[in-house]
Amino acid sequence: MAGKSFETTQLGKTSAMPASPEAAVLDRVPNPHPDTDYLARFTCPEFTSICPVTGQPDFGILVIDYVPGEWLVESKSLKLYLTSFRNHGAFHEDCTIGIGKRLVDLLAPRFFRIGGYWYPRGGIPIDVFWQQGEAPKNLFLPDQGVPPYRGR
Repeated sequence: MAGKSFETTQLGKTSAMPASPEAAVLDRVPNPHPDTDYLARFTCPEFTSICPVTGQPDFGILVIDYVPGEWLVESKSLKLYLTSFRNHGAFHEDCTIGIGKRLVDLLAPRFFRIGGYWYPRGGIPIDVFWQQGEAPKNLFLPDQGVPPYRGR
């Protein structure tokens, strides 16, 4: 990690929930093993946002997998960012893809994928998947572990 300058804005500090995803600050920290391909996974089993049409809450499970390059996402800032969607109106596709693109822009990972497993609205679950890049050849890439909707 020598030679990498970084500063976190929330780690070790009292932090309020951001008012919106746009206002949320995502921090990154140096990857201590940038020469090694490995998978980092974050699972958010209680993700919530608001339907932009009805104002009703939407619930889902997010699974974020990435192979870090030079940077890791700092987990407290990620938790606060994901929590900021609680009062944010957006469709499932916009939430899932927007989160993925923001993390890819921040981290420039070697590989990234996100699965948004959404509970039904109007009787239909909408699951959203996005991937950037290809998984390295010898990477252990487990299933995301969330079954297709069957009354989860």
